[in-house]
Amino acid sequence: MKVAVVGATGLVGTVMLKVLEERNFPLTELIPVASEKSVGKEITFKGKKFPIVSMDTAISMKPDIALFSAGGSTSLEHAPRFKEAGTTVIDNSSAWRMDPTIKLVVPEVNAHELSIDNKIIANPNCSTIQMVVVLKPLHDKYKIKRVVVSTYQSVTGTGVKAVEQLMNERKGIDGPKAYAYEIDLNVLPHIDVFTENGYTKEEIKMIKETNKIMSDDSIKVTATTVRIPVMGGHSESVNIEFENDFDLAEVRSILEKAPGVIVVDDVANLKYPMPKDAHEKDEVFVGRIRRDDSVPKALNLWIVADNLRKGAATNAVQIAEYLIQKELV
Repeated sequence: MKVAVVGATGLVGTVMLKVLEERNFPLTELIPVASEKSVGKEITFKGKKFPIVSMDTAISMKPDIALFSAGGSTSLEHAPRFKEAGTTVIDNSSAWRMDPTIKLVVPEVNAHELSIDNKIIANPNCSTIQMVVVLKPLHDKYKIKRVVVSTYQSVTGTGVKAVEQLMNERKGIDGPKAYAYEIDLNVLPHIDVFTENGYTKEEIKMIKETNKIMSDDSIKVTATTVRIPVMGGHSESVNIEFENDFDLAEVRSILEKAPGVIVVDDVANLKYPMPKDAHEKDEVFVGRIRRDDSVPKALNLWIVADNLRKGAATNAVQIAEYLIQKELV
């Protein structure tokens, strides 16, 4: 099992390597791929050093699986080339997510849709992933009509430059800026670019991706995505309106049994999910579970996950694990 990691030196690529190692992924050969300026340098994986190679070299090595985290334009250009070489590509960018011919996969929700013919598979947006892991078991039981979500997203979702901006501001150092405004001691209701209807692309991603992953366009979703000065994970305040009424104890029971979900919901003892607790964890954490008394059959939840792991790297590796388990590669 030969595995290429494209974008191996980036923020998500580095975490992909870490997750592959931690989960003891059954690879026989690792092929780290990065930009031309990194070719020839080495990365360490399981105590061994591996040279970083170019895209062309990686394709010629015909890996079984390529985990991509190198940006949309790179994916659009090179994923089809890997596909032609017989490689199954799992892509973390937004390039392929809304292509009707490409599967958009969260393993706990819709991995069963994958077949051996799916040679390019899209990894969803980090905020969407953690939300649908919680929504799916509730939708199966009560049928969701509408979701209102507000996100509180870590600077790590933007990348290394954003982390440096936050740390520099905290130290009083003037440096490169990832955001139009200061992020320390501030909140930016703006992730990705604004579109004509006043929503950002991040908000539109959450809406469209949720419908695609859940295979149900009848679910109405509206989103407000916000960047906050934290590290470790994204948080979401989620309001769900159902077709059918629910019992709170049953909701908790469903979520406690749901794959990939950990319930942290004991307000009497001040127990609820926080980004610092989700940091470097693969699960999705849910708490503040309570009925919305302003409308019938509605529920409020607080959802937290590490955006670099379950929101990106771990989800991609889990897809790869599923492909191997089902002999689809």
